Parts: sequence; C-alpha cells; structure tokens
Amino acid sequence: MSLLRHLITFCLAVTVTVQAVHAEDNSHAEAYDLVIYGGTSAAVTAAVQAKRLGKSVVIVSPDQHLGGLSSGGLGWTDTGNKAVIGGLAREFYHRVWKHYQKPGAWKWQKRSAYGDKGQGTAAIDGKQRTMWIFEPHVAEQVFDDFVSDYKIPVHRNEWLDRKQGVKKSGKNIASITTRSGKTYAGRMFIDATYEGDLLAAADVSYHVGREANSVYDEEWNGVQVGVLHHRHHFGPNAVKEKISPYRVPGDPSSGLLPRISGADPGKYGAGDDKIQAYCFRMCLTNHPENRVPFPKPDGYDADQYELLLRIYQAGWRQTFAKFDPIPNFKTDTNNHGPMSTDNIGYNYDYPEASYERRKEIIKEHQTYQQGWLYFIANDPRVPQEVQKKMREWGLAGDEFKDNGNWPHQLYIREARRMVGQYVMTENELLKKRPTPDSVGMGSYTMDSHNVQRYVTPEGYVQNEGDIGVSTRGPYEIAYGSLVPRKGECGNLLVPVCVSSSHIAFGSIRMEPVFMILGHSAATAAGIALDQQLDVQDVPYEVLKKQLLKEGQILEAPPEAKYGKNGVNPKTLKGIVVDDSQAKLKGAWETSRSSKKYIGTSYSHESNTRDGKAVARFETKVPQAGRYEVRYAYTPNSNRSSKVKLALQHAKGKATHTINQKKLPPLDGVFISLGEYDFTPDQPAVLEVTNAGADGYVIIDAVQWLPVSK
Repeated sequence: MSLLRHLITFCLAVTVTVQAVHAEDNSHAEAYDLVIYGGTSAAVTAAVQAKRLGKSVVIVSPDQHLGGLSSGGLGWTDTGNKAVIGGLAREFYHRVWKHYQKPGAWKWQKRSAYGDKGQGTAAIDGKQRTMWIFEPHVAEQVFDDFVSDYKIPVHRNEWLDRKQGVKKSGKNIASITTRSGKTYAGRMFIDATYEGDLLAAADVSYHVGREANSVYDEEWNGVQVGVLHHRHHFGPNAVKEKISPYRVPGDPSSGLLPRISGADPGKYGAGDDKIQAYCFRMCLTNHPENRVPFPKPDGYDADQYELLLRIYQAGWRQTFAKFDPIPNFKTDTNNHGPMSTDNIGYNYDYPEASYERRKEIIKEHQTYQQGWLYFIANDPRVPQEVQKKMREWGLAGDEFKDNGNWPHQLYIREARRMVGQYVMTENELLKKRPTPDSVGMGSYTMDSHNVQRYVTPEGYVQNEGDIGVSTRGPYEIAYGSLVPRKGECGNLLVPVCVSSSHIAFGSIRMEPVFMILGHSAATAAGIALDQQLDVQDVPYEVLKKQLLKEGQILEAPPEAKYGKNGVNPKTLKGIVVDDSQAKLKGAWETSRSSKKYIGTSYSHESNTRDGKAVARFETKVPQAGRYEVRYAYTPNSNRSSKVKLALQHAKGKATHTINQKKLPPLDGVFISLGEYDFTPDQPAVLEVTNAGADGYVIIDAVQWLPVSK
C-alpha cells in the first residue's frame, strides 16, 4: 500500500510538472490578432489585407515557398472572366505586369517575340496594367515582395501538429502548435491550406470525395460514367480505336496493364470517396541555353507506360497540346489526353493522410510524371516524330533551383471541403438560385479532372470523372461558404477549402479566386475583431461596404455578365425566363458561339432526336390578361426545322412547330407564338422537346409580353 501511494504521488507530481511546462509554453506563445496557417496565394493576400486594416498577423507556412500553385508552375492562369477579378488579386497581376515592363525581365526572349496569347483574352492588358501569364519565379518574387513591403512575419517549414496542436477555448481556437513545438496564439485564424488541415484539427465539419447528385439536387456531381466532355478519355474526340486494358490484348486472364483499375467505377450520379487527379504543373523550355535534360527518376519502370504505347499505336498525337507558352521560351505544361501528366487514381488517401504518407504520394507522383517525360523522350517504341519533338524540351534551368528544377508544389486540385454555414453548389454557379452575401466572384468552367481509369463492361479501357460545364458567366460566392457552421468554431475562416460541393469547387478552385477570398476573409476577420463578434455574426452590409471600398467585385457588371453578344434580360419588357432558369431533362449543353442570344448563353441538346431532351419554361403572370408569347433561339443550318413546342395557357394548350434554321423575325432573336390568356392562379408553361427533330434543338428564352388593350 505504501508503495502504491508513492507511485500515485509520483504520477501526480509528473502530471503537475507537465501541465506547468505546457502552461509556461503557452504563456510564451506569440499572440496575434490573426494567425494564418498555409503558404498559398490566399494566405498572402489575407495577410496583406490584415496589415492594411492595422491588425497584427503572422503566416505560419508548412511550405518553404510562398504562393502555392501560383508560384509552383501554374503560370497560365485559369482566369475565367477577368472583369470580376478585383482587390488584392488584381494587384498581384498588376505587380506581375510591372515586372515584365522591365527590359531585364526578358532574359531569353524578346518581348516582341512572346506575343500576347492568353486564356481567351490577351496575356498582357496594357489598359488595365495587368499580366495574367508569368514565370514561376516571378510570381514567387511578387508574393515575397508583398510580405516584405508590409513587414509580415512568415514562419516557414512549420507543420501543424494535427493531433494535439489545436487548443480551443470553448468553441473558438485559442492557439495552434506546430511539430517543431512553436505555439501561435490568436484572436482570429484563417486556414489557407489546400488540404484543410487546420479546419479538420479544429473539429469543423468537412467532406472528402464526390457527393451524389441527390445530396444538393445537382446534375453534374457524383460519378460521371459515360460523360466524355473533353479530350482526356478514350473516345471519338481523342482515341478513336477502342483499347484493350489487358497485358495480352483481349485476354483478361493475362491481367491488367499498370495504372488501370479493375474495380467497379460506380453508377452515374452516385457519390464516392474518390478525388480528381493531381499532377505537377511543369515549367519546361526548348531554349538550349536554359534547357536541362529530363532526368531518369529513381524507380523508373517503362512498363508503367505500356498503355501510352497503345494510345500512340491507335494514332493519338496530342502530347504537346498543353505546352502553354509563358515568357522566356518556357511553358506551363498541364495534363492533356487519355494518359498524360495526371496520375489518375493514386491520390485517394492524400486529404486525410499523415504527413509521412503524403510525402510518399507526392514522391510517387513525381516518379510517375518524370518517368512519363523520360519514357517519351527515350523509349525506342515511342513514335519517332513524337520522340524527336520531346527531345527538344527539358526542364527550365532557372526555375525551382533548390528542387532539381522540379516544381515544389503538387497540384492539389481538391482535398477536404468544409461543410459550412452555406454550401455553394452548381445551382448557385448556374444562377438557378440566388447567392446570398457575395464576397467575391468566380467564372471559370466547372472543371473536374479524371478520377478513375477502369475497364468497361465490353472489356475496354476508359477514364471517368473529367467534366467541363460552363457557369453561364460570372457567379457570386457566398460569405457563408467561408465560415464554419454556427457553434462549431467562431473565429476561423476558410478561403481555400471553401464550403462547396465537388462540382462547384471545380470552378471555385482557381488561384485568382483563392486570392479574392483570402482578401475577403481577412476583411471579415478584421470586422469580427473590431466588433468582438463570431465570424458567423459579421454584419454583411458592413462587410460589403468595406469590400467595395477595397476594390473587390461582388456583382458582375453587365459587360462581364453578358459579354458582347448577350442581351440583358432586364432590358426586355414583360416576363423573360432564360434557358438557365428552365427545368431540363436529358442532355443539354450551354454555348456562347452565336452572335446574339438572351442572357449569358443559350443551350442545345445533343442531336439525339430521341424525345428524352425536354426543357420546361414556367412562370406566373402578375395579373390576368392577354399576353403575346415569344420564343428565342439562335439560328443555324445545323438546327432542326421541326422543333416542337407545347404552350399551356388559361384556356388550354397550344402546339407549335418552328424551323430553327431560319432567322427569328423579331430582332433576329424572337419568334412570336401568338397571343393567349393567362391568369395568376395557373402556371404559364412552355415545353420544348427534341422528339422528331431533324437537327439540333436550341433553347434560349421565353417572353410573356402583356398586350395593350
């Protein structure tokens, strides 16, 4: 018994001593108004904004290099509509522009020789004094200049202790501790990582993987078996021949080729826990003085690329389609084709993995991608014309010098996504429902890379998950998507792993948007600090006023929303229901290729003529009376001359068949369907179908125009 008492006394003494040590450690923790965890572009803009608001701030970065993908090889910026990029994001691109005004910036190439090619619009905008395409080291220098100009402390290579490093006081974070033992106390926190490590460690709700379409009433979420939008699959627009996945073609008993899964890919629209593929955005050059030959990576295995050989044998020759030019004879090289730089299926456990496991995944991606380059440049089985061209390229010798000229950042296209106060879905991006409390805008296509490479029931190889759906112009992003649910954490904002569905995040996840949201998150944090509020309680009108003052763009101007060819529906009389508001069944795609249309775009079905594509335009008139009904479409010789319309009015139904090959007689946009009676107690409905069509069926808008008595 005496020995037991001594042991208990000793254990209590040790416990008290350990508690005292921890108390002493926390007492010496540096305290800030705002602690930002992450080294991404969003982290830097958030820190700069906090400083501008007079707040003390620190960047605790697990990375050595600031800027994430913006400085990690993604120089061919996925801007979308540049008119909605404001605030500190636009200042970043202005500083890039200023750099390239200096003659010394053009070391390997003359400015006049570079040209002005960009994503949809000019790479260099002299009028706006912005440049959207740049070299990795230039972007990193801009980020470093930001933190230097504003005297922002940056603690690099500091990794959050994800198990015990987050201390909370009630529902709020009090401090974070890194694996090195450093502790940072703060009144507000921002998780600006690609992985969402801080939000997860703080017990904030999140999701990994694709939700089923039914979760948020979406069309483009979940498994996408059978959807072949781009050229990154095995199909008519890429590889015309069907390719066997087996080592001995056509013989399942011989086993699968490497990098093909034998698992069931799942049913269309179903949810899963898989994520879209990662890759490195490589900076390559064909300039001999700066070119470094592609290295043969440790662990190189030519057998890993046997499928690529079969793709070449089938006639595919698009290897160099995404060697996008950036200044000084360099590229931002991205994935393109059915087997390219995307390492499909090798990242599923990355979001939740330990740091050690993540390093293994990153290394595997590097080995695969460097091996892909080495294989094409050196394996004698590669078509001669492809190999000859690849040998003209190499790594850029003046980029990523401390990492063997290889990018220091893997493209984490998607990891955790917070489930916050408001969840952004495709419905907000497509303007099917309004977005509350805008704190910035996005506009890029809803874009997901491939998730799986599998075997079809017929015994051929296919990719799944790649998808691109237009957002029909810019869209607003809700403040509620940056903050956790009420009661989970009152002093955390998340501008990167925002609260959104998988498919909505496919558009939001662009670097300019992350910078925009980092800026807005810091502004909200400043207001919460000043008014001693939880982030969920920040008054939106106060936040909106401040953001507009700071140059953020919260609502698209008409020229950005509709472009040069779109007609603003608000300028039209009566009731106008756009195709974006129609209820659709079947396969419809949006387009903006015609010279004039209503709203941000128009839609067409896939010319299947099967009667499965139906569009329902519905409204209620404000008062009973007679209305002229007009239908808008964009004409072309490939349209159907037999488009069937069914109109529901107060006295019954009327049917019409129109010829969409002909130019609409009313302003080249509308055709009149006649005058009918409508009442407020009955829906006014027009349905369009592709049944019996002999070409593409177009839907654009329906107008109910009151008839003057």
